[in-house]
Amino acid sequence: MQVFVTGGTGTIGSAVVAELLASGHTVLALARSDKSAQALTDAGAEVLRGQIADLDVLRAGAAQSEGVISLAFGSDYSTEEALARSIAEESAAMAALGEELVGSERPLVTVSGTPWVPGRAATEADPLPTSGPVGGRAISVNALLALASRGVRATAVRMPRTVHNEGKGGFAGLLTEQARRTGVAGYPGDGAQRWPAVHALDAAVLFRLALESAPAGTAWHAVADEGDAVRDIAAVIGKRLGLPVESVPQENFGPFGPIFAMDQPATSIRTREVLGWQPTHPSLLEDLENIQP
Repeated sequence: MQVFVTGGTGTIGSAVVAELLASGHTVLALARSDKSAQALTDAGAEVLRGQIADLDVLRAGAAQSEGVISLAFGSDYSTEEALARSIAEESAAMAALGEELVGSERPLVTVSGTPWVPGRAATEADPLPTSGPVGGRAISVNALLALASRGVRATAVRMPRTVHNEGKGGFAGLLTEQARRTGVAGYPGDGAQRWPAVHALDAAVLFRLALESAPAGTAWHAVADEGDAVRDIAAVIGKRLGLPVESVPQENFGPFGPIFAMDQPATSIRTREVLGWQPTHPSLLEDLENIQP
């Protein structure tokens, strides 16, 4: 099928575009810059110029495609206000894409995060929390999944805190960037809190499977590693960068501080059983060994 993809040059998106093309689909991808357009063209995708805020462009892309994968999200997380703007922009984009597909029975796959549940690993059956720094994303995803009743095969792939490839990406990537800036491989609290993770190439396979076969209104977990202790993640980062590893105030991590401090393991048992997804790429701790000093 022809698939319209937004966010097709990011860590997840570039892997998704490659996975779709390798599996025989064609890709129409949104590009906001010449650099992005060239990367997508080189990958074998057709390009539609525009930004996530260009709702008419998004509608046009969805209208001429047989399925949609929505991955675009703002890159500024420096303040609570900036994060809120990115969430609002994503929400408007998803609503526009969903409305364009009403009554078509075409698939629309979006991205969200795995929930956190006190005292145990989160499963696909757990609802997304609609409060907190990123609660607005959950509200948008829930609204999109509700379009199942209006003839949209809407599904959500819930991503863990770290989606990695060659030692880069996700929350672990943010820890690495912070370590480079501050000279300390820091972690909030005692570091015993656990973060789930997945390799981007494994996540891309799940997006394809959801596009091809997931029932409307369903959510799936792209979780390969159920939960690595943050201090273990920081230890590898410190080793690779030659920096000390120690606890630092969660405020050092800006608006993500409260999320960084949470214990938030997650499982993907149902996803593997129902969709036949099987991660095959390196774990997070293995992949972080690719960090360059």
